[in-house]
Amino acid sequence: MFLHRIYLNMRCKEVRRDIADPYEMHSTLSRAFTPPDKKLPPNSFLWRLEPERNYAGNVKVIIQSREIPEWTRINLTDWFAENPSPPFDLNQKLSIHLKNGNQFRYRLRANPSVCRNNKRVGLLNADSQTKWLFQKGEKKGFKPITVHLSEEQMLSGNVRNGRPIRIFSVLYDGILEITEIQELQITLANGIGHGKALGLGLLSIIPVSTTPKPLAAG
Repeated sequence: MFLHRIYLNMRCKEVRRDIADPYEMHSTLSRAFTPPDKKLPPNSFLWRLEPERNYAGNVKVIIQSREIPEWTRINLTDWFAENPSPPFDLNQKLSIHLKNGNQFRYRLRANPSVCRNNKRVGLLNADSQTKWLFQKGEKKGFKPITVHLSEEQMLSGNVRNGRPIRIFSVLYDGILEITEIQELQITLANGIGHGKALGLGLLSIIPVSTTPKPLAAG
């Protein structure tokens, strides 16, 4: 897996469109991972809009992918605020640290939710949101040690057929402990929860003994 950091130019109208509609952002990013005449393979990449911005106020996006993208395929003038950073090889950097009992800083933007009457309902209470993460961790190879919640918001966008969609999201930060390596590796590759096309589900981790830079890739 590879981790990428990109900064987007807020003066570009296509960037403002993509920030306003996560489905548009996913569509734009998809161009870098597949030729225009081919369908995007499943689970090609996960992405997350970060709360931090650079010195010029440009937004930061983190992308995790199975393959190295070809950014030139996006082909939008001034979409990038600067050249994308070189890919960060997660498998190489994390493999020596992935042991049961080891602790990591983490970040996850996700859709804490439950299914009620055949409808997915967002969890709006902080205790319920925290409990949701603990329950996910039990099945996905980790145990949260600390949980900080922020940036609760309703994401909205339009899918290809024009049907609007709204999904609740929360940004999780904190410390986790590995409980099952194999399950965690699957989780890191596939993400957590619903709404992955809207920038949700990407779990980023870095050993607590190192600097936080790779977590947010700068």
